[in-house]
Amino acid sequence: MKKYLFITLISITIFSTVTISCSDDFVDRPIEYSIDSENYFNSKSDYDNALIAAYDLLQTTYLNALLGEIASDNTLAGGESQSDTPGFQQIDDMIHTPVNSNLKNLWDWMFAGVQRANYILEFKDKTDFEGKNQVIGEARFLRAYYHFELVKWFGGIPLKGDARFSSGDEKIIPRSSVSEVYASIEADLIFASENLSATAAQKGRATKGAALALLGKAYLYQNKYPQAVATFESLIGTSSYSLVSDYNTIFENAGENGLESVFEVQYTDVEGAGFGCLQCSEGNVAVGFSGPRNYSGDLFTSGFSFNVPTQKVVNAFEAGDRREAVAILDIEAWATATGATFGKGYEHTGFFNRKYIPRKRSANAQGDLNLTNPNNYRAIRYADVLLMAAEAYNRGGIDDTKARVYLNQVRRRAFGDLNHDISSSGAALTDFILAERRVELVGEGHRFFDLVRTGKAAQEITGFTANKNELFPIPIEEIQFANGNWTQNPGY
Repeated sequence: MKKYLFITLISITIFSTVTISCSDDFVDRPIEYSIDSENYFNSKSDYDNALIAAYDLLQTTYLNALLGEIASDNTLAGGESQSDTPGFQQIDDMIHTPVNSNLKNLWDWMFAGVQRANYILEFKDKTDFEGKNQVIGEARFLRAYYHFELVKWFGGIPLKGDARFSSGDEKIIPRSSVSEVYASIEADLIFASENLSATAAQKGRATKGAALALLGKAYLYQNKYPQAVATFESLIGTSSYSLVSDYNTIFENAGENGLESVFEVQYTDVEGAGFGCLQCSEGNVAVGFSGPRNYSGDLFTSGFSFNVPTQKVVNAFEAGDRREAVAILDIEAWATATGATFGKGYEHTGFFNRKYIPRKRSANAQGDLNLTNPNNYRAIRYADVLLMAAEAYNRGGIDDTKARVYLNQVRRRAFGDLNHDISSSGAALTDFILAERRVELVGEGHRFFDLVRTGKAAQEITGFTANKNELFPIPIEEIQFANGNWTQNPGY
């Protein structure tokens, strides 16, 4: 936090060195300034440029998605050896402690996003211009997004309202409660949903639909089922999104920012990166980390063999489910069929996360090709929205008929027929919905948190300790900086 949270954005280098990766003018134009942060925000373009910086930290959420799988029962850490990226291995085995560099990165990067959003909001009243509520709505959406990630991983966090954190705040600002953090998230997303455009002016920017989806998800995580239902229905009722007929196309380049995409994190492979600054990568680092080692063959390229799916998740797919071949790459079968060759890494299961492993790229790709993959992260998909709506209707005891309608929409796409519709009610229907979430969203980073919020983590995740591992530890450095102001999460 010393490095990221309690910095003051006093130099224009913050803006001149960070861009969100899209091909649109909003994110690609060069930025040059010679004024300090306190005298900034004198025009609409100043707010737009600050917004670019706030979006930029979304690219670091590759780590959140990767660890959301590794922490669950969907995948093993993998890698080259047992000592390859110890933080991943510890989280996989549920033996992580407050001394974990990867959890420290996640904390730092999400708070850096909060800080950049707060910079805009601190000066939201300085200059008026046409369309200002759109900019403020996007800033509040982004703050809510980063806060939601932080509260999922760490529980209660410090809040400072519409102001940047300063050095020393860690000793006087307490950790807010989980309910207080969610109240802030809800307020931000309600404002965003009321002020954002239904269509993005440029790809990658937040929309009304994205705000509603995240708001509904925040309600669902708190078991506020009536509010979740109402919010999801507002989104579904816009008819702005739909399930694409071919599940496979979602995860190829042609499927980026498509009809099923409610919100995507944008990536590119034309700006290189290295291990010295993973948060600087404009490419999706998780993709290279999840690829097969020493691969040679068609379609795919090499990676570091982390995040390898287990036989357990492969067995979760029903016979005839067309999603299995899209989500899971059986490397042995693929090699036999295509003549590809590959190396075996640590904890090799024979499976890879096909949704997010590196594909062959253009000649324009720069830097370490394992760190600059262009695959966008589908942060919120319409299928996810339908399944969350189904869950809220069912678990809230509101309307199982409506829950089945949304569940079966997803299943009909998966099987290509009406023969696999679910007709159950009550607790049995709950189990079907949660099982459907697993196979629909496998490899996308949601499984661990689904298990935690539904109370099933201890029975499904090896090594999981109830009343401890629901949250991850606050990094030891943050506890030390706070000098007794913050208590550590239980069990750590």
